[in-house]
Amino acid sequence: MAHSVDVQTCIVIKRQIEAVAAYAADPDNAPFWYVNIKSVEWMTEPPLQIGSQIAFVAHFLGRKMAYTYQVEEWVPGERFVMKTAEGPFPMVTTYQWESTADGHTRMTLQNQGQPSGFSRWAAPFMSWAMRRANNKDLQALKLLLESNS
Repeated sequence: MAHSVDVQTCIVIKRQIEAVAAYAADPDNAPFWYVNIKSVEWMTEPPLQIGSQIAFVAHFLGRKMAYTYQVEEWVPGERFVMKTAEGPFPMVTTYQWESTADGHTRMTLQNQGQPSGFSRWAAPFMSWAMRRANNKDLQALKLLLESNS
């Protein structure tokens, strides 16, 4: 894909997989560990399930961005995939969790998208900025979950 964004980051959190996955996959917790997310609104009734739609407001690269994600895949404790239903450009966000040999959790966060219009020319910079933000987000999640264990 020309001018695409595909950013994958990973971290090990010293908590069991069930605790990490349950917290990270709950959209209501997003503003507490995602640096750029300012608000979350359920567009469909909870609980989280395939087809659920959640609206997010974020600040990224100095701009306010509003977008709605739809849950495409949800396997508790294993994998969570959301795809933009509405927003500035198509994006798929994937969370994956794996248990480590010592009982901790390796969480992988991946964002894939195809910017369009002016945004596509900024794709290389967006990838760098997204990777930087995702690393900060995962560090914040790690700190939050490890301090509450």
